[in-house]
Amino acid sequence: MRQLQLYLHIPFCMKKCLYCDFLSFAEDEKTQDAYIDALIREIRFYGEREKDVLISTVYIGGGTPSWLKTDRIVAVMQAVRESFDVQADAEITIECNPGTVTAEKLAAYRMAGINRLSIGLQSADDAELKLLGRVHTFAQFIRTYELARRSGFTNINVDLMSGLPGQKVSDVKATIQKVLMLRPEHVSAYSLIVEEGTPFYDRYHADAARQQAGLATALLPTEEEAYEMTKATERMLARAGYEHYEISNFAKPGYACRHNIGYWRRAEYLGLGLGAASLLGDYRCANGRDLAAYIRHWRQFDFLTPRQENNEEYCPSNLHAAVEKLTLKEQMEEFMFLGLRMTEGVCREDFLRFFSVPVESVYQEALKRLTAQELLVKKEGRIYLTERGQDVSNYVLAQFLLG
Repeated sequence: MRQLQLYLHIPFCMKKCLYCDFLSFAEDEKTQDAYIDALIREIRFYGEREKDVLISTVYIGGGTPSWLKTDRIVAVMQAVRESFDVQADAEITIECNPGTVTAEKLAAYRMAGINRLSIGLQSADDAELKLLGRVHTFAQFIRTYELARRSGFTNINVDLMSGLPGQKVSDVKATIQKVLMLRPEHVSAYSLIVEEGTPFYDRYHADAARQQAGLATALLPTEEEAYEMTKATERMLARAGYEHYEISNFAKPGYACRHNIGYWRRAEYLGLGLGAASLLGDYRCANGRDLAAYIRHWRQFDFLTPRQENNEEYCPSNLHAAVEKLTLKEQMEEFMFLGLRMTEGVCREDFLRFFSVPVESVYQEALKRLTAQELLVKKEGRIYLTERGQDVSNYVLAQFLLG
């Protein structure tokens, strides 16, 4: 049976953070109800369409899914289980923010089969949280984390962010130390990216440009300071027994995020909900980002419409903003620059099996050059980044784009 990963997007937040460029926003309960009804209809549609698949992971992301009333998430999970064959040991994750869950809500999640929480902390410093526009304090995070443990969750991720305006290396170390005292199974540690279209861009984009150029900054950490923040994070987590299995992700043995590993290994996944993306066979498609149009589409959708098999209609065309059949070249590019994000890198035999040619026949010059620069290693049938290569991963991965 063909395995498939499932991503469900919940775009609603209590309040949008100042740095966030994700598809998320605040909406009233009536709109949330209408959206969940539409999402359930989309789930059921694909349950009929994608027969003979086994769902290996489910990831409920956002937005802040835990901001919704309990019965909405329970209804979504019920629709998933009624529509698809879900693997008995499937990893099922929901994102939540501190202060948005209760004991009753977490118990309902467990009953619905959710077995992994991803809690957005970002910083253990309340002043930094306020700067980011977060709606919680560190004390609220602690209460949420302890509540999750008492509710029986044994697989918890904590999201952290470094490179914040005014932040020092010592501040990052203090946050890491406080998080390590809780011993979560997984830590995702990202550097701040000042994204266009956010309030942070208006405030800090000039400083971000100076940082990227290696120049002195006024508000953001310098390039050297941001680098040391990343290395300090890596060192502290390594000493605490976390495996650095992907550029920004760390896990205790056996707790690497299966859903995200699937993305990096180009496993097939189905994204449902507003703006959600999918990889189905050789096709990439993405839902549109207009909330009213999404709700209207699924209210009016005729489930008896015959299935279309041409390229443009592999996914329902009037809902998807983009449908693209990937060329062989594009699939090779993705295989390399997604796979190399993993510290174990890519398997040369897998490349040969997928594409019927050795990886050296396609990337001979890039492999030779990057190996000579000590950014890449070819060993025991695998190709992976050196520690130095991880430090300049954007440069290295760009070398695998075929002209």
